[in-house]
Amino acid sequence: MKTWLGIDIGGTSIKAGRVAADGSVLERKSIPTPRSLEEFRAALPALAASAGGDLAEGAGIGCKGLLDPESSRVLVSPGPVVYLEGHQLSVLAGLRCPVTADNDARAALAGEVAWGAARGLRNALMFTLGTGVGGGILSDGRIVRGATGVAGHLGHVTIDPDGGPCICGNRGCLETVFSARAIEAQAWSAGHRSLATVLRGQPSCADVFAAADAGDAVAAYIVDRATFHLAAAIAGLMLALDPEAVILGGNIAAAGARFWTALDEGIRDRTHVMLPRRVPLVRAAVDDGVMGAAALAATR
Repeated sequence: MKTWLGIDIGGTSIKAGRVAADGSVLERKSIPTPRSLEEFRAALPALAASAGGDLAEGAGIGCKGLLDPESSRVLVSPGPVVYLEGHQLSVLAGLRCPVTADNDARAALAGEVAWGAARGLRNALMFTLGTGVGGGILSDGRIVRGATGVAGHLGHVTIDPDGGPCICGNRGCLETVFSARAIEAQAWSAGHRSLATVLRGQPSCADVFAAADAGDAVAAYIVDRATFHLAAAIAGLMLALDPEAVILGGNIAAAGARFWTALDEGIRDRTHVMLPRRVPLVRAAVDDGVMGAAALAATR
């Protein structure tokens, strides 16, 4: 039976698992993310071996940041694993099988292509909506990576040219107006200004969406403005790329019908002339970094 090893490198933990051709995870292991390169060098091969790496046809590694998929070299990785910059994940993994690596959002899209909402599609857009905004583009049956591996960073599409600075160096990116960080910052500001809202202290993004669903006017305003910007970004990309479907993953995709309806209507308002067909807006079916990483190898 063919299996592939998936390794999902996150800021808090690293997960590894062996995945079968039908997408089932046969075994899964996890460790806290090491805090130094020396610890990482020792921990990753041991984790891969414990998850059955020696039995896999190939391995895929998903990691936040900017990677060179050809060499598996980490080019930019801000945050807890910044020490990986300049290093090849295929070498650090210590595996004997072929290794493919890419950023976590494109790995998520690979999982959808292999086992989820993009299965059988040739053209699709995917957004991972969480602390930040990641993305991936499926065009003519291939995941788009671009000349240097930057393609698909959909969270850094400019929404407001005069907007605030973004971690990427640009201004007014989608991520600065629609992301858990951005929504939580707006909620904190509202509470700090003593507005009439249940949002007090340091509410989470989920708290803001729940308050909006419950009728809190301030929370509703925050969610509606953020959703307005997301709809604008998706609409522009839909007109540029003409996808068969738009897939939403990440924690925010778990928001309720209010969010999904407003987003769908906002996109439709902006695209109905050029796109008379309704493009499905669907939730990701593979919400598992291990499966996504394994799919990088399985669909290679």
